[in-house]
Amino acid sequence: MDAELAAARALPRDPDRATLVGRAWLPGEPGGPSVVTVRGGEVHDLTRLAPTMADLINAPDPVALARDERAVRVGPLTALLEASHADRVSERAAHLLAPTDLSAHKAAGVTFVKSMLERVVEEATRGDPDAAAAARARIEGLIGGNLTAIVPGSEAAAKLKAHLIEAGAWSPYLEVGIGVDAEIFTKAQPMSAVGTGAEIGIHPRSQWNNPEPEVVLVIANDGRIVGATLGNDVNLRDFEGRSALLLGKAKDNNAACAIGPLIRLVDDRFTVDTIRGLVVALEVRGTDGFVLQGSSSMREISRDIENLVGHLMGGTHQYPDGAVLFCGTMFAPVEDRDVPGHGFTHKLGDVVCIATPELGCLVNRINHADKAPPWTFGARQLLHNLHARGLL
Repeated sequence: MDAELAAARALPRDPDRATLVGRAWLPGEPGGPSVVTVRGGEVHDLTRLAPTMADLINAPDPVALARDERAVRVGPLTALLEASHADRVSERAAHLLAPTDLSAHKAAGVTFVKSMLERVVEEATRGDPDAAAAARARIEGLIGGNLTAIVPGSEAAAKLKAHLIEAGAWSPYLEVGIGVDAEIFTKAQPMSAVGTGAEIGIHPRSQWNNPEPEVVLVIANDGRIVGATLGNDVNLRDFEGRSALLLGKAKDNNAACAIGPLIRLVDDRFTVDTIRGLVVALEVRGTDGFVLQGSSSMREISRDIENLVGHLMGGTHQYPDGAVLFCGTMFAPVEDRDVPGHGFTHKLGDVVCIATPELGCLVNRINHADKAPPWTFGARQLLHNLHARGLL
């Protein structure tokens, strides 16, 4: 995991042109979570200007705040990345945290055709990987055509829905995939996400699960998309396949939400249109020698990112601290890992890398959720910590 944590992988390909912010644990008496910016490979502390990342992203001009010359130099990013390795993290050394804190952590589901079909497969098999291949072939035969051409909520989508209902093949996943309303759910509690280098958790009872690489929008409380980062919306295919009502159990486990490594703020060089064109790569490397690789484009998304933000917030939903929104996974790994026809599932020790040249690389290692470091530092602890450091 050290190679992926190197600055050359962690940073965007144009770091000197990017406005980058994040969070780091900075040691001291007392130490604590700090809002930082990265300039020229050096980390600078912004916490006296923005005590929380929610303060920064909801500022009238987040970019100007990130570029403020009053930021205090901490040290080279290379040192913080090295100290962020799951085996070396210590409160005595500065290291990166997930770049989000008090904002709501939300996710959009089934926004890409390939992953939508795999959700239908999970439902049809009741979470049984042995039945996945046959179910996939049957469902693809029933749906037919090119679903990427279907605009959610359109007349064509309504006609397809009627056809599938008549064939007895309609699904809640198809409803939110091509219907009028997008699926927006709570991925994790504020402050619970883990950052790059950390372990990510899967439930110890899960036998069929996968990474969900996603672009994560950073949204101010007035609905502006102010930045983007990378995320892993880890999913338990067997739990959710048994019942869509187990979505929370399949998604919100200890350490099952990874975000990072840094937030790139929207500016004149990195725009909302840039986000629309991102190509994200996934790599999984197992201790058994298994390697899974792939890439996919945000241009394949079925709902525009500003449309998703409209489903997230507005007259019926408000988020005073802003929100981060997982845009939906572009990947649904189906390659066989061990047994033919069983597809992919994680093994302990897998290293998952999610990368795009514009945002860098998020890297995490798989563990069981009950063995990954427990979440103990929440909003209450943050407020007490900031007060003790004279920052509130």
